Amino acid sequence: MASSSVFLLMVGGQIETGEFPEFDDIYCKYCFTYGQDWLITSGLEEGLTQVTKKSKDERQIFTWNFPLDITFKSTNPFGWPQCIVQAYGLDAFGTEVVRGYGVCHVPITPGRHKIQIPMFVPESSSQLQKFTAWILGRRPEFIDPRVVASGEGREVTRVRSQGFVTISFNVVMKDMKKLGYDVIPFRSDFIHGPRECRNERHINRNMMKNRSFMMF
Repeated sequence: MASSSVFLLMVGGQIETGEFPEFDDIYCKYCFTYGQDWLITSGLEEGLTQVTKKSKDERQIFTWNFPLDITFKSTNPFGWPQCIVQAYGLDAFGTEVVRGYGVCHVPITPGRHKIQIPMFVPESSSQLQKFTAWILGRRPEFIDPRVVASGEGREVTRVRSQGFVTISFNVVMKDMKKLGYDVIPFRSDFIHGPRECRNERHINRNMMKNRSFMMF
């Protein structure tokens, strides 16, 4: 039998919780973005959680536990999938507004991972625009949320940090070793925001020698 020319990346998990202490009644949208060499073989590329209220205890967390289930295939790791999360709620006038954007790469090692994603919102470029947006209920938003997964133009975008969303991933890979990529299984009970990349990169040096492994 001919050797496989593609590898599979199977991703399960949940959008578990969120932290937005100043707000209530929040739901999330999510979508995956990936490179041109990647295809979805099964599962959902995007979805919408239920609306939930924050807990009454001192933690004040939102709990969704919304399932994720998707399988990709590709011939090379360039354009490794990223998960984009958008949180929405109602303002004082009952208008639906964005409460945060966030993004993370799907973990690059098999196993269970939990990632806390820092969320942010775009800011108006002037105080006048900010006041006008507040009066009209039209806060700054990205036309295409996938822009948060790209570095292009981000240096001129004014944003403000606002909350966190925690996602758990269960990652399974198939046939990567046949194509010259070798990854070490990794289990993490918790990964906090920017440390995700540092903790996930438990990759065998042979992988770097055999192939160029870049993520954008």
